[in-house]
Formats: sequence, structure tokens, C-alpha cells
Amino acid sequence: MKNNFNIVYDRNKKTYYQEEIFGFRKLNFYYNTFLGRVFLKFIILKFFSKIYGWYMNSKLSIKKINKFVEKNKIDLKEYESKNYTSFNDFFTRKIRPENRIIDKNNNNLIAISDGKLKYVKITDGMELNIKDTIYSLDELLKNKVLAKKYAKGDCLIIRLTVSDYHRYCYLDDGTKGKNKKIKGVLHTVNSISHGKYKIYAQNSREYTILNTNNFGQVIQMEVGALLVGKINNYCKNKFIRGEEKGYFEFGGSTIILLFEKGKINIDKDIEENSIRNIETKVKMGEKIGGKYVK
Repeated sequence: MKNNFNIVYDRNKKTYYQEEIFGFRKLNFYYNTFLGRVFLKFIILKFFSKIYGWYMNSKLSIKKINKFVEKNKIDLKEYESKNYTSFNDFFTRKIRPENRIIDKNNNNLIAISDGKLKYVKITDGMELNIKDTIYSLDELLKNKVLAKKYAKGDCLIIRLTVSDYHRYCYLDDGTKGKNKKIKGVLHTVNSISHGKYKIYAQNSREYTILNTNNFGQVIQMEVGALLVGKINNYCKNKFIRGEEKGYFEFGGSTIILLFEKGKINIDKDIEENSIRNIETKVKMGEKIGGKYVK
């Protein structure tokens, strides 16, 4: 049995802590027992997610909110005041702008969402080693020509847990290029599934090519997760740093950013933690790196 926690570095408090995996007992049953894997074949289907999503969008789900807030120690004072009509209405709540300050320095690379961040170097062979699972950019993007542009580049992975703010923004000023949706299943993005399934290459996902002013051509990919079939992106041809790009509905999720070679430097604490397979807790808008400097 895997540990029921992840090791995370809180850069504001300058300390490491154990983050309990949400719903660990159920996930352990689904992923580590024979009977559980039988059920898993059905649960990861988007059809199941749509049924669950219907419930989460209904008034019936309102009763879940108070217990969820208490269990996950969510400070509702940080968010806009509102009478919620469903659990998903609560889950996609908007934060007060003063609680997520966007770094406006064009030389700084910002976190595009709250979450737990890991940095991965892309190999010459266009491969990524994520949680001891090897992914090729080709299988991730389903586009060999596009994948070649990011050989020896850099990858950032932001894992959002249920207690995180589930809206995300643009990292820079720029224009939107190609957008692609890839159908798939919906495995959990938690560590319990790594090593068993290539979740980022199998899960439903959507990516956008961003032509940014300061960091070159960047790919931003939103990955759905168990019971999270809904990725909501806005249609915009032009965007500015910190502007909201979209949001996830209920559950944990992941955002992947791909950068071409020689475009960014990542902050030392994030790089060193990533080498040790430790994620760094970040908040949307804060500096996590900068333009490439030799």
C-alpha cells in the first residue's frame, strides 16, 4: 500500500509538510485491489463523471458544502460573498482579487493557478519523467511536429487538490493559437495512480498554444481527473497576464505548461525540491521563475 500523503514544501512558511490524499481509502481500494480495479473500469469513464456532475450541479448537493469547508479548512472570507445554488457553484467560487496579487513584472514567470508545483526537464528525445513514469510529448500532445519544438525544453506541472482555488489565468500577454481537445478517461491525478497508468496521456485533456510576449510559444494543458470531466475555458484571441483563462469543476485536476528550450529559468527552491520529487505549494500570481538568463 502506498503512503496516504504527499510531501509538499510551503515556500511562504519555509517548511515541509505532509498533505493527506483526499479520499485515500476509496482510491486505495479502486487502484490496489482486484475488485476495486473492476469498478475502476466504469468509474473512470466520462459517462460516470457526467452523472456525478449532474448531482454536483443540483440543489441536492448544497448539503455537502459546510462539511467540505470544515474538513478542508477553507477560509470563505478570502472569497466573494455569495449564496451558492449547488456544490459546483461553491467549488468554482471566485476569490477576492486582493487575495491573489498578480506579479506584473514582465521578466518574472508567474504561477497560473494555486496548487502543488513540480518542474521537469524535457529530454532531447522529447520525453518527460513524471513520478517515475515516462511520457513522450508525442503521446501527450498527439502531434509529432508540435512535440519537436519542445525538445530539451522545460515543463511545469501544477496539481490542484480539492481545497485549492480551481480557477486559472494566463501567464503573460499574448495571442491564442491552436486549441485541441483530446478525449480520454478520468483517472485520479494523485500519486496512488502513478506507475500503474499513464494518466496524463490517458485522461481527457485540452491544450492551447499561447504566443506570449516574453516566454515564446507556450503550451498550456488542462487535464481532467477522476470525477472531473468538465474543463471550462473561455474563447479569447488576445489575453493579458493574470487574466482568467478558465476553471475546473469538482475534484482534483492538473495543469501542464510546456516551454521551448532557453525561454525560462525556474526558481531554485522549486528546482531543488523537484529533483527530490517534492512539490512546492504555490498561489496564482506569485513569481516562480523568470526569463532565461545564462
